[in-house]
Amino acid sequence: MNSSQSGPSRRQFIRTGVVGAATGSVAATVLGANPLAAGVHHSVNDTLKVGLIGCGGRGTGAAINALKADPNNKLVALADAFPDRLDSCLKSLQNNDEISKKVGVEKDRQYTGLDCHEQLINSDVDVVLLCEPPHFRPRSLKAAIAAGKHVFCEKPVAVDVPGVLSVMETCKQAEAKKLNVVSGLCWRYDLGVRATMDQIHEGAIGDIVSIHSNYITAELWHNGRKPEWSEMEFQMRNWLYFCWLAGDIPLEQHIHTLDKALWLMNDEPPVSCYGLGGRQRRTHERFGNVYDHFAVVYEWANGLRTYSYCRQMNGCFNENECHVLGSNGSAKVLAHKLSNKDGGWEYHGPKPSMYDVEHEFLFRAIREGNPINNGQYMSYSTLMAIMGRNACYTGKRITWDDLLADETRLGPKEYAWGPVDAGPVPVPGS
Repeated sequence: MNSSQSGPSRRQFIRTGVVGAATGSVAATVLGANPLAAGVHHSVNDTLKVGLIGCGGRGTGAAINALKADPNNKLVALADAFPDRLDSCLKSLQNNDEISKKVGVEKDRQYTGLDCHEQLINSDVDVVLLCEPPHFRPRSLKAAIAAGKHVFCEKPVAVDVPGVLSVMETCKQAEAKKLNVVSGLCWRYDLGVRATMDQIHEGAIGDIVSIHSNYITAELWHNGRKPEWSEMEFQMRNWLYFCWLAGDIPLEQHIHTLDKALWLMNDEPPVSCYGLGGRQRRTHERFGNVYDHFAVVYEWANGLRTYSYCRQMNGCFNENECHVLGSNGSAKVLAHKLSNKDGGWEYHGPKPSMYDVEHEFLFRAIREGNPINNGQYMSYSTLMAIMGRNACYTGKRITWDDLLADETRLGPKEYAWGPVDAGPVPVPGS
């Protein structure tokens, strides 16, 4: 990784960063039978036309969430590199009784190929759902905002530092245009997690002393290899296992847990980190060049540390939780529980799907003309994940300023069906 180039200091970066979440009270939004019914729709027609880029499982789920979120929207366009994946997504949506009447994707609005994002964005959609592999999100977000579209952007926002910096600049442009950018870091929209974070930030367990974040889980999917596939098609159909496409576990999955640590620290990024990782079980070449486990220690300016662990292995202990130690107690964020000298606290409020809530926020903001821009925290969390990954790949302690100076761009210079070099498996100290 290149850390020799000059770049903005950490302090300058934080001071000039993009805007954060402007979400208000979640509970006030989701507790009605139809929170959008009374909304005022500025800037577009009564029907909000939605387009989805990336028709895999998460994209299909996001389309369902979006169509459930507003009574007067419609899915009118789909885009994916692969026709079979687009067809599968469309069939699934058409067979979903809850939202099928809101699916109207004509044949000429079904875009495929490596430039499918451009075709969808240049159509007359109002809202774009970005659910393609992470590598492509900076270019798609830039094109969508340039075209005046509102955006739901899945996590992470990029796989390398230049990509994140591009996203941050795009989010500034979105703010100037009063366009919405809502992040797929869905725990920020979970009522129980928000209530727990409020308790911690209000001092229910005293000052935060340390954070322990786990996302240790089983192996994920793999689509195999077919003889007729080019190397590019193989990698894109199995994008989880190639760093240039997915960013490795810290970005593609563990970012949710890192984002909670960032949130606990009031969205101030760490000053440095170090760690270790490798591939112990997923050693076959079909698993590309990613690791299967990471352990990272993040350090903040005040001396606080986050101990971060992620792993994707079958037959092992699993846990997805953020443990917070305070000077007067402790908390489990996902369990929504606190322990302190008064006995503790536990959330017992409503628990709507956070995936639904984030889309309810997006469409309500569009209707009422009060834009949401999650650009800052979705960018900082992605940078934090890249920082930890790079520390493990290199075996070095990396500072935030080192990170921002890294001009390494992952991926091929041009996108074409054919050969593509994903690079070797990183070896720390090499």
